[in-house]
This record gives sequence, C-alpha cells and structure tokens, in this order.
Amino acid sequence: MTSSSALATEIREALRAAADPALAPGQQAYMKSAMPFLGVRVPDARRIATQAARGIVDVDELRDAALDLWRAAGYREERYAAQALMALKPLRGRLDLLDVHEEMIRTGAWWDHVDEVAHRLADLLDAHPAELSVELRVWADDEDLWIRRAAIIAQLQRKDRVDHALLSDVIEANLGDEEFFIRKAIGWALRDHARADPDWVRAFVDAHPSLSPLSRREALKHLG
Repeated sequence: MTSSSALATEIREALRAAADPALAPGQQAYMKSAMPFLGVRVPDARRIATQAARGIVDVDELRDAALDLWRAAGYREERYAAQALMALKPLRGRLDLLDVHEEMIRTGAWWDHVDEVAHRLADLLDAHPAELSVELRVWADDEDLWIRRAAIIAQLQRKDRVDHALLSDVIEANLGDEEFFIRKAIGWALRDHARADPDWVRAFVDAHPSLSPLSRREALKHLG
C-alpha cells in the first residue's frame, strides 16, 4: 500500500504536470491569495487527488497524506487536493477527524477553504448529530470569524434534515457581527434552507428585525 508521504508526493507531481502557468496569475488575483497557484483548475486538482487515492481505504494513510499536502503546501492547489482527500468516503463523517477540519479552517482562513470544510461538517451532522451540534454552538461564539462562518453554513443542502434549533442558535450568536463574510453566511444559510422550508425562513426573518440588510436580502432572495 502506498505510504502517506508517497501519496502526497504523487499528488504534488501530478499537479505540477497538469499546471498551466498562464492561468496562475488570474487564479491568484481572483482568490486574493498570498499563496501562489500552479495553474490547475479546482475540479482538476480534486480529480487528481481522488484518482491518486483510488483504492486506498486506510483512514490514517489518507488523513496523513491530506495533512502532508496541507501543511507543506507551496501552492494553493495542494490544499485543494488535501481537502479532496478529506472528502473521500473512508474519512467522511468521522468525529475523530474534526480536529483536521478545524485546522483547515483556522489556517486556511479564507472562504474557499472554509466553505469546502462546511460540506464535511454536514457529513458529521448526519453521522454524529448530538456531538456536532454541541461543537457548532461553541464554534458560533469563537473569536475566529472563519470558525463562526463554518458553524453558520454547516447545514447547507441538508434540506429536511436541517436542525432548526441549531441553525437559529448559530445565527443568533452572530446577529450583531458587522463582518461581511458572517452576514453573507447568515443570508446564504437561510436562503438555502428556504428551498426546503420557506415558511420557517420567512418566520425567522420576521422574528429577527436585527438581521443585517445583506442577510435579510439574501435570505428572502427567492421568496419574493
């Protein structure tokens, strides 16, 4: 079986082989990233990682490769590849990997990485709802705005599986926050849930006049 360091090395080499340097400056400018890009489109970076890991089911091996790619990254695509490994079936919904997801939020500290981790939090809510709902309520009061954003958007696309009490609590903990990425996250979370339960979202918005105009506008965007 491929060792974790060998898997990470294989992915790095494949990313470099797929790179189009002409794309890199535009990618870096769009993402406002201090870390440079190789010039690999995000879907391709994810595909390279998942193909390299095909057939590997060992949790430790995949986790260690993801952390190797993440921590030693010299290019942003290596971090996209690391997150693609964390999305693989053997790692999804594992409560013992929450610390890895948290590390990626805190050290990634930008919307592209944080919003990808939110999908893994949704997996964890399905697998461990009681434990994760407690954790997300703690995250909703964290000093780190990206941890708070992750708590708010952790239930995206959960539809009828949304925990209304949890969604209310993480939003209410951040109603006074003036940070754009928090206000946008609140509106996004409500707008997404409006597809499944428009009446609940309308009632929530009506009951919270202190919602920022941005959050309110996003929440009601498709409700008329």
